[in-house]
Amino acid sequence: MNQIELANRLFPAIDRLTDEVLRSYPARQLKEGAMVTRFAPSPTGFLTIGGIYATLIPERLAHQSSGVFYLRIEDTDRKREVEGSIGDMLQVLSYCGIYPDEGPTANGEEAGDYGPYKQTERVGLYHVFIKDLIRRGLAYPCFCDADELQQIRDKQQAAKLNPGYYGEWAIHRHLTPEQVEAELATGKPFVIRLKSPGSPDRRIKYKDLIKGEIEMPENEQDIVIMKSDGIPTYHFAHAVDDRLMGTTHVIRGDEWLASIPIHLQLFDLLGFRRLEYGHLAPLMKMDGASKRKFSKRKDPDAAAIYYQQKGYPELSITEYLMTLINSNYEEWRMSQPEAPNTEFMIDMNKMNVSGALFDINKLVDISKDVIARFTADEVFEQAVEWAATYDAELEAMLRANREYATAIFHIGRAVEKPRKDIAKWSDVKELYAYFFDDSFNKSIAAGYNAMPVSIPSELAKQIVSEYAQTLDLQDDRDSWFGKVKAVGEKLGFAKDAKTYKKNPEQYPGHVGDVAMILRVALTGRTMTPDLYDMMLVMGEVRVRNRLDRFVGYEKAQS
Repeated sequence: MNQIELANRLFPAIDRLTDEVLRSYPARQLKEGAMVTRFAPSPTGFLTIGGIYATLIPERLAHQSSGVFYLRIEDTDRKREVEGSIGDMLQVLSYCGIYPDEGPTANGEEAGDYGPYKQTERVGLYHVFIKDLIRRGLAYPCFCDADELQQIRDKQQAAKLNPGYYGEWAIHRHLTPEQVEAELATGKPFVIRLKSPGSPDRRIKYKDLIKGEIEMPENEQDIVIMKSDGIPTYHFAHAVDDRLMGTTHVIRGDEWLASIPIHLQLFDLLGFRRLEYGHLAPLMKMDGASKRKFSKRKDPDAAAIYYQQKGYPELSITEYLMTLINSNYEEWRMSQPEAPNTEFMIDMNKMNVSGALFDINKLVDISKDVIARFTADEVFEQAVEWAATYDAELEAMLRANREYATAIFHIGRAVEKPRKDIAKWSDVKELYAYFFDDSFNKSIAAGYNAMPVSIPSELAKQIVSEYAQTLDLQDDRDSWFGKVKAVGEKLGFAKDAKTYKKNPEQYPGHVGDVAMILRVALTGRTMTPDLYDMMLVMGEVRVRNRLDRFVGYEKAQS
């Protein structure tokens, strides 16, 4: 039995040749320099924020070069597959503003002409190329069971040799055709292994897109390329898929760096053009005084869905991740404050080689900047959309008061330096609860705890009572503030902070303290948006009711 006969014996149902398969996946007609990149997850759990970081890079590289970014599901490890994880991944990608041009879609169908985009649906294609390798004497069946493989490892360990299935330890590599036929006749399970031409005495050199020049020993292992169930391993499947789908550049985690000798060897033996690989260091986080990798098991903030649940807008996530991808992004953003971040050209020479630090505080700051640039209508729509999934009470409150809520969100927004108080949609209810009477009444039921301790209760009552007599929301800002100052001066307050600081013993406070008392009376808080704008939005009835309530409360406490 020669190699051709062996190939036919192992794959009797495969009658296509590799050239025929290659012709059915023609080269993509793209402009010179266009990149074809992919996101190729295994459906074995949730998508991490590090995964989003690693996916945003190839998506931007493809689209900034007028290329193609596609999604491929590498589901050959069926034992670890988590039901529903593909749909969850698609949802999170969409939330983060990442939209593949090809691949599985949310409705269960596929987009693109280079599918199927799930590896379990491509097994017949892999078998064509595996059969061809066997025909050419570059692959062979291995009948070793787990016990035999362990015995090999034990002997290698005793002899202090590198473990693995290679050279003289590859005991089925040189079986005669008769021996192979005898093993097959027993019905014994087998895998297909690559017959590696590599030697540890030789080294390969390649230029990593991110890490630069790298030199490594050749692969000498006869790796498994097809498991006993007929499903190919990741190593083999990805090589065939990337060739057929026209992939040009692969950005992936640096845990795959050690596989480069295997992958380059596979491309060479299959007669494929080598890909360009870039290996990313993982995102890091602070743990006390030290940095460490995110843990999918320990860190809830490792999951990308965590940021959606908290209500960070998609734009906040991508804006922040762009600062981690390239160190010069922040400088670009300062010079292009209104430009969409898709206009920034990623430079792989400026990526972090050692692992970018994910700083939640910086994400919060960036998100505040992002939301501050939204219109009041945009804030309302996005807050309601988030609340519809995560906070039914907030959704109902906003929908029932759309005009009022939009006016609230407009406060401090239409100015050169807009107010930056919302970092995420889950902040909205707590930040603005006092605007709504039910929430306000609940919050001050036990008293106005935000009252500045330096202002006596009786004096605070006088301030509010005096101002209530002059209240007129038709006043412009200057007239309004003039009345606040007049109340303060009437009750002995300094006209400004500078005057007060010169002789603090002569005054109970300054005009800013008077405004603060009014703020507490209206909101129960000391930190709020602009007092004048806030009163205009609340309206005279609500403002007067709250001022009266404060005076009544103070009387009761006196």
